[in-house]
Amino acid sequence: MIKIGIIVGSTRPGRKAPDVARWVLDIAGMRADAVFELVDIQDFGLPLLDEPVPPSQGRYAQPHTKAWAAAIAGFDGYVFVTPEYNHGTSGALKNAIDFLYKEWNNKAAGFVGYGSAGGSRAIESLRLVMGELMVADVRAQVMLSLRTDFENYETFNPAAHHEQAVDAMLDQVVAWSRALKSLRPDAPAAPADAPHVGQRMGSQ
Repeated sequence: MIKIGIIVGSTRPGRKAPDVARWVLDIAGMRADAVFELVDIQDFGLPLLDEPVPPSQGRYAQPHTKAWAAAIAGFDGYVFVTPEYNHGTSGALKNAIDFLYKEWNNKAAGFVGYGSAGGSRAIESLRLVMGELMVADVRAQVMLSLRTDFENYETFNPAAHHEQAVDAMLDQVVAWSRALKSLRPDAPAAPADAPHVGQRMGSQ
């Protein structure tokens, strides 16, 4: 079964990312085509990149890096939940991404952004990063507005139509994650009868 990590991309006090990520996980949990798991970068206590050797060499020295690498390596694809700070993604998420290299390679990624412009520019910045890491980023994305999807800019209360956008994004992430497995010789092949289009369990 394909395994997708939903990555909480903020660490600041008062962050909204966990609420958004749990909402995505709830929607994903109604699907039967993949296993989804929440991954909070805050749980790993990553400092500003402190590895002496470039991540592309795979020679991690720090215990926090090794723990982060082990967590990320087990996924076939990712959904990055990102705020938008100053026309880009959060520094904490970029730092977490930069700790690793091969663990990201030949996998797929989708994005859920939030901010005054729906997080669109944060997503745009992440797409450039994904290309360098050999991650295939899917076209469908989810953009949440601080003005219309958060009550008083604080309490997350997304409009109902966003659920359809989440499902469309997850359809692509799962399909691309399955297809890219063949490029990773250490990854087991997906069974031949695996579904190719996501459908919520119990839906018609």
